[in-house]
Amino acid sequence: MDNTIKVAVLGGGSWATALVKMLCENLDEVGWYMRSSYVKDHILKQQHNPNYLSSVEFDTKKLKLSNTINATVEYADYLIFAIPSAFLNEELSKLSVSLEGKVIFSAIKGIVPESGLIVGEYFHDLYNVPFNNIGIITGPCHAEEVALERLSYLTVASSDEKVAKEMANRLSGPYIKTKISDDIIGTEYAAVLKNIYAIAAGIAHGLGYGDNFQALLMSNAIREMKRFIKRIHKMKRNINNSAYLGDLLVTGYSVFSRNRMFGNMIGKGYTVKSAMMEMNMVAEGYYATKSAHIITSKQKRKSKTPIIDAVHAVLYEGKDPKKTFLKLTEKLD
Repeated sequence: MDNTIKVAVLGGGSWATALVKMLCENLDEVGWYMRSSYVKDHILKQQHNPNYLSSVEFDTKKLKLSNTINATVEYADYLIFAIPSAFLNEELSKLSVSLEGKVIFSAIKGIVPESGLIVGEYFHDLYNVPFNNIGIITGPCHAEEVALERLSYLTVASSDEKVAKEMANRLSGPYIKTKISDDIIGTEYAAVLKNIYAIAAGIAHGLGYGDNFQALLMSNAIREMKRFIKRIHKMKRNINNSAYLGDLLVTGYSVFSRNRMFGNMIGKGYTVKSAMMEMNMVAEGYYATKSAHIITSKQKRKSKTPIIDAVHAVLYEGKDPKKTFLKLTEKLD
């Protein structure tokens, strides 16, 4: 591991906090950007994030905290973005320093709504970051279980094996196991799509469907994911690996899944707006659903995506969840 490489996390939420925790266990100094000066000052005084994973205590001597994005970008060689995709464009509009030579890792698991692009493509197309300087950090891994130091698994993807190994080494630990991949497009789309399927699982649960249907839903979801990703980026990949199937299962079933929680509220009769307000967290799958639906709609030969279509109908077309999912049950096998 090259100890001269400086690493920073951008974002103040639960996943950003978990990533900083992992890095602090391997590095003497970690950069950390968040918008809120209040949160920054609280961490410096109380050694924990007041809003997310407050049980995690930090050695503040290891933290290079800032609420100025330019300072953090200038500081680090490897930048891990954990800002919700809905706010990424706004945050990057503040950027006045160059990303040239920086290695960008996305831990966002979402599509940038203004562009319809996954984060890796967004940085490549809009900021001219070469693909070999772009990486993806994905699960199956919930921030809450990292805070509890429960055994968790990460996949670190990059087209440059050395870059992937460098980041994997910095995140690995007694309760964090890592593996690397060269499928930066597939793993990122998988991380996006699993949030949509988790919303579907939540809606089904809210409507009263049981474990039997949930198992069928997840079985169909992984096949739908395979078709979608293959159409976008055809390469040799095993869709049953943890970055695809594993991440789908933990997001679809876990009580920590905010996307499943969001879907569950929709299934119980909440409107989209009221569910978002009550959660007070971003459900990435909401934005991903619209973007994924647009992508499939533009294809000359549309992929078979009945689950994405059903979730889109409920969230964006105002269709009744009960009737929509009743029709969905006839399309699954």
